[in-house]
Amino acid sequence: MNTNLFLKKSFLYLLLFCFFNPLLPKAQNIPFIKLVEPLKSANQVSKPQQFIIGSTCKGCSLSVNNQPVKVYVTGAFAHELKLSEKENVIQIEAVVNNNKTSKTITYTYTPPLPAKPMKTFGIESIKTFPEGDVVLLPGDIIQFKVKAFPGCGVFVAGNPLNELPLSLSDSMPGIYQGEYLIQPNDTLRKKSLNVEIKDNSGKTQTRPTKNVFTVMNDSDSDVVITKGRLAHLEYGLGDDRLGGAKVGYIDSMIPLKVIGKVDTHFKVRLSNNRSAFIPDEHVTVMPKGSLVPYVLTDKWRVYGDSVYDYVKIGLTGRLPYQSFQLTEPSRIVVDLFGATNNTNWINQLNSTKEIKNVQYEQIADDIYRVVIFLSHQQHWGHQIYYEGNALVVKVKQQPKNLFLNKLTIAIDAGHGGTNTGAGGPTGVAEKTLTLALSLKLKKLLEKEGAKVIMTRETETFFDNKQRILFYRDSLPDLLLSIHLNSSSDPIRSKGTSTFYRYIGFRPLSKAIYQRMLELGLDEYGNNGSFNFMLNSPTEYPNALIETLFLSNPEEEMKMLDESFQQQMAEKIVQGVKDFLESCR
Repeated sequence: MNTNLFLKKSFLYLLLFCFFNPLLPKAQNIPFIKLVEPLKSANQVSKPQQFIIGSTCKGCSLSVNNQPVKVYVTGAFAHELKLSEKENVIQIEAVVNNNKTSKTITYTYTPPLPAKPMKTFGIESIKTFPEGDVVLLPGDIIQFKVKAFPGCGVFVAGNPLNELPLSLSDSMPGIYQGEYLIQPNDTLRKKSLNVEIKDNSGKTQTRPTKNVFTVMNDSDSDVVITKGRLAHLEYGLGDDRLGGAKVGYIDSMIPLKVIGKVDTHFKVRLSNNRSAFIPDEHVTVMPKGSLVPYVLTDKWRVYGDSVYDYVKIGLTGRLPYQSFQLTEPSRIVVDLFGATNNTNWINQLNSTKEIKNVQYEQIADDIYRVVIFLSHQQHWGHQIYYEGNALVVKVKQQPKNLFLNKLTIAIDAGHGGTNTGAGGPTGVAEKTLTLALSLKLKKLLEKEGAKVIMTRETETFFDNKQRILFYRDSLPDLLLSIHLNSSSDPIRSKGTSTFYRYIGFRPLSKAIYQRMLELGLDEYGNNGSFNFMLNSPTEYPNALIETLFLSNPEEEMKMLDESFQQQMAEKIVQGVKDFLESCR
């Protein structure tokens, strides 16, 4: 065979292989522009501040309308725009080794038009509070805010609303407000209420409310009973991305008195001066004639085993409750709603190790308060449940050996599977980085001798309800939940942070936070009363660690660095050690 021909063919095959093989890394001298914000080339916006966020080749220089933009070693960039009204043409150019590419995007900025008063007779809008379809009792109040033609009479079921003075309506004439009191003879059944406007000449116009109203009557059941393992009470109707603020989880088979409903949430009476809301998915509506029982307390029994102490309170029926932690001195407080004291003795055994003392107080006619004093400064967790009608408060004893090789640590790698979490300028997903850091953290903790349990060690989806129940059943000594933060501002929002909900668990998150700051990171705070689902368990100390802002290109760069992930994992372990040392 001709040797020269063979070599030429071999060289040609090698070139073709290198060119078409997708597994080989792309050459760094080929510029590209990949945007994660905005995703469209033409954009209609109502704010003058916008951000261009994305990535280019690692060796590229980048400009936006001929203005140089910093490119990080990952190729990420973020640039802030100040738009003028109407159309803004933005030219993005990436250059490397005399090769260049460009991308053109447009923003049409139209400021929102200021609200204007009505110029013709009629009603423009009706808002009712509480919002949604509502079930009410006689004596309840519906609030109304109506925008209509100024200078008229506006009425709801014959009751007048008042036109606000300009000083109270942002200088907008024609804003009418008032209340409608549900009367004993009201017979609303999933009906809207009519709002009527009338001018001086007698001209009228009527418009119905968008939502419907029902007044409970004698045929309606007014008792529901809790079901499932995740039943919980909420303080009110407020909501955000974390859900409504929770009073706390409660056991199943607890009857609750219904005093109304707003959309999917029953309003229930806990005591004469206290109400709460519960999602309808967590209750069963009981037949008419069901009662919330009158409940007396009975004798107590306080005892312990090798891991837990127990307070067992006799009751004549199941009741809703709320618990919270106090410090200095350390206490667990449980309020039983609807209980009346009939306790004549408390049997306390020497087998307890964490419970120092207990007491009760009837703080209201229908609120019975239980106070449990702890022997140690640190709260290690408690769980509340019923055994028959007896309420049990199960108190975790402080572990005998406060060293990692004697403890079980839970690590929750945030997000996973179809739940990708936040995204960075390069397109990396939060779920990928939380798992990478969590696996490094697991390895370090196991090296210290700890037993480690995780909800996920692979790219798998678990919803938060599954996570809560998994840890409730496995009962770790500590839980560390790993996440990355994100913001619409990729330039100014940055820093590390930790989160806790209960004051008794604050020392854990604070110790980790202090160690994280040793990496030279910006402060975003140790944040309390956080309504995140993984911070809601009372059974064990837990901390949410928002490592850095993935939306910030500099902090994304750090989190993509394997050696930095390792340093961060080491700081978290050191923080846990500091926490344990403070408890000895």
